Amino acid sequence: MDITKDIKTVEKNSEKYPILLREIKDPPERLYYIGNLELASCSSVSVVGSRKASAYGKWAAHEIGKRLADNDVVTVSGMAAGIDSMSHKGALSVNGNTIAVLGCGIDICFPAFNRALRDEIVEKGLLLSEYPPGYPGSKFTFPHRNRIISGLSMATVVVEAGVSSGSLITAERAAEQGRNVFSVPGNINSFGSIGTNKLIQDGAYPLALIDDIFDILGINKKNTANIIRQLGREEQTLVKIIQREGEVSADYLCREVNMKVSDVNAILTILEMKGVVYSALGKIFIAN
Repeated sequence: MDITKDIKTVEKNSEKYPILLREIKDPPERLYYIGNLELASCSSVSVVGSRKASAYGKWAAHEIGKRLADNDVVTVSGMAAGIDSMSHKGALSVNGNTIAVLGCGIDICFPAFNRALRDEIVEKGLLLSEYPPGYPGSKFTFPHRNRIISGLSMATVVVEAGVSSGSLITAERAAEQGRNVFSVPGNINSFGSIGTNKLIQDGAYPLALIDDIFDILGINKKNTANIIRQLGREEQTLVKIIQREGEVSADYLCREVNMKVSDVNAILTILEMKGVVYSALGKIFIAN
């Protein structure tokens, strides 16, 4: 896809310039963009993390992007491999809105293998860069770009990050900009969770449930029934039992569906992350 003919610009003094981005200390004087610029002034949350993400990290990023989209919140990220790409794909999977902020000229697809994702974002979302067409990315431009990712967003979620991950720069910029920072807790034995666990230690909100984002930001969540309709077969089976009984234990669910405790607990963890169920005092309930 030739996108060069669709490149537009917006100046900092324009009324079309992204509202939240204008508030940061060093907003770009000019933005190059392709797509729906109005998205840059909508309610949005950035989702960032490691390029070398684990299977769990990729799932979490995809699920967060999807849940944000389900609740009309724009997902902002950097289109890098791993966490960034999966958060974009999560939003797009439910026809949601997403913004990719590049650390190079807007006509350069980086990484090159993300061309199909880039083209889908151009068609359905927004592609942004402060760098003119043809400008090559470098070890300086990508970290500098991160202030725009956080600057466009009400909050930043870091899904996975090693000790030197660029996503920690995004979290730092978000904190400097007075925006909320969320961090997904990770395995203490995982290199990819050292950064995220340290963020929590330093005061970031631990993202135990995806719904924490909406609760802390004061965003009204859509009805749980809409989410339930999109669940897989095994997930729906467990939800129907919980709805029927009102409250259940994990052991009761195991007996009802003839599944191993580990399998049931894994599904319950996913349902809790999706905001469909919650647990208290050893019982499982449907979330309101």
